[in-house]
Amino acid sequence: MKTSDFFYELPQELIAKRPLEKRDDAKLMRINRKTDEISHKKFYEIADFLRKDDVLVFNDAKVLQCRLFAIKQDTKAKIEIFFVKIFDNFSAQVIAKPAKRLKIGSKLFLEKENDILFEVSENAQDGAKIVKFSQNIYEILDEYGEIPLPPYMNRRADKQDNLDYQTIYAKKLVAVAAPTAGLHFTDELLENIRKKGVKTLFLTLNVGIGTFRPVKVENPLEHNMHAEEYFISNSVADTINEAIFNKKRIIAVGTTVVRTLESAFDGEKIKSGGNSTKIMILPPYKFNVVSAMITNFHLPESTLMMLISAFYDREKILNAYKIAVLKNYRFFSYGDAMFLE
Repeated sequence: MKTSDFFYELPQELIAKRPLEKRDDAKLMRINRKTDEISHKKFYEIADFLRKDDVLVFNDAKVLQCRLFAIKQDTKAKIEIFFVKIFDNFSAQVIAKPAKRLKIGSKLFLEKENDILFEVSENAQDGAKIVKFSQNIYEILDEYGEIPLPPYMNRRADKQDNLDYQTIYAKKLVAVAAPTAGLHFTDELLENIRKKGVKTLFLTLNVGIGTFRPVKVENPLEHNMHAEEYFISNSVADTINEAIFNKKRIIAVGTTVVRTLESAFDGEKIKSGGNSTKIMILPPYKFNVVSAMITNFHLPESTLMMLISAFYDREKILNAYKIAVLKNYRFFSYGDAMFLE
């Protein structure tokens, strides 16, 4: 197996730079994994394909406005700061661009506010830096931070992205990227789903910087996945375990939920509580918990392409993506959706 086995051609104009005005107006490609039947729907029709007692699991992580633009105090060079992990109110691990300009002891101030100072205190793994701030980090990010749009959007975030790049049920301010399969849900759609007797559950995976990291090695087994923390409550674990026992469908809303559930399975049941995962799901893989998945259309050669190929079939997934291109589906975070059942 090679990373190039998960490549497909994508016209640049199909990369969605903005979401649709109505979230659930997105296209939905429905794939029956038993019959290989592909049908084309609208996302608001997803309720029609769900059954009473299905368990629909969401990731309620909320995206931090974790991108800052700063000025190096001595040279006045512009530096982009991306927060990877916040340790406390005044210290964090960041990735800087260009990183080579920052040494231990380098002092910076914000591009928009020269009274807010911070200093590089030490080097971290993979070129990251530990930075100490003069003021509360969360207050700084709330006031001056930008939503960290994926690089392929090729633009800086604006105020509209503060709304668009969050799910309607986002609660826990922990992620550096959105669990994008959930962006299609509206309050009305969730209400319709619950009226059908579908159980809706929420866990939290702190989507990390690794979601933006391309696979640069030809052997995907050599790719280093970044650890991401997750939390599953006792009640959520109990409901999922009951569904496993009764052989009910457990439907993951997004690959972050897939990775969390498969990581939390101990061989018999889902374990509640907090933990971290570096799981990389590649074909062949036996899924222990997830029986269906709602997901977006992913980047070529990405770990997410590998995951959905393991869930279905690599060649059939690539064929489905070819069809999506021909039918002008919109791709990536702000794009259309797929239901693999």
